[in-house]
Amino acid sequence: MVIFAGQGDARRSMSLLWRTAASGGPAPKPGPKPGLDVETIVATGIAVADEEGMAALSMRAVGTRLGRTAMALYTYVPSKNELVDLMHDRVLAELPTQYDISAGWRPALTAWADDAWAFYLDHPWVLQVSQARPVLGPNEYARLESVVRILGTTGLEPLRVRRVISVLFQFVRGMALVATEHRQAASETGVPDEQWWAQRSALMTEFAPDFTERYPALAALESTASLAAMTEAGDAASHMEREAREAYRVGLDLILDGVEAAAQADSDDTLHVSAGTP
Repeated sequence: MVIFAGQGDARRSMSLLWRTAASGGPAPKPGPKPGLDVETIVATGIAVADEEGMAALSMRAVGTRLGRTAMALYTYVPSKNELVDLMHDRVLAELPTQYDISAGWRPALTAWADDAWAFYLDHPWVLQVSQARPVLGPNEYARLESVVRILGTTGLEPLRVRRVISVLFQFVRGMALVATEHRQAASETGVPDEQWWAQRSALMTEFAPDFTERYPALAALESTASLAAMTEAGDAASHMEREAREAYRVGLDLILDGVEAAAQADSDDTLHVSAGTP
């Protein structure tokens, strides 16, 4: 399920995201304060998505939790399209925006990525909101600003910084999606990963007894890698979720190694130019 952001009225959406004077619903009237506002509606929408997933999100579902009709919500949030934008930007406010770079850019960038990884596992519905059309809200920009500040200390050329940011965002999102799908597969099908693999591994032996001869490189890799994986500390997560987490760790290190090499190359190029080296 992929949800594209920015499908509501552009002016009203941006007004709500950036909270201009016209964005908060009807003008306040004398008397007791109403029990409904944009923030309450958005927070309730996040609760629905966290607990039941995006498939359960609707204006009716949010209204029911608030003891109101869906129509009562439309005065504050025009439709589900605007609600998704607001939810996405609001939940991003949970992410830190300041990172200590006194120990260097690499520890700071690792912390930034780890925070994003944990965030996605806490709010897997965020991964269903496509980045093809960003929400363009203040918290989305604050998150981007934080990683730009970190990468700004690497010495990378500006265009490389933009490309590295794209790689980091898509890598962390992609690996987190794998981990969350392993969680969801077990809960939604009622079959744990271990049981699913055990059943099919037995059938593979039956239907492809020559598997090792047909795929020798893969068989050799799996034989060696599986033994190594068994020695790693286990936890409550499924084997496949742990594999996704470890792949994330290895992949992040490789990306940061690449950033380091690119930064050194950019630095060397700058030195050569400044020295007049052809």
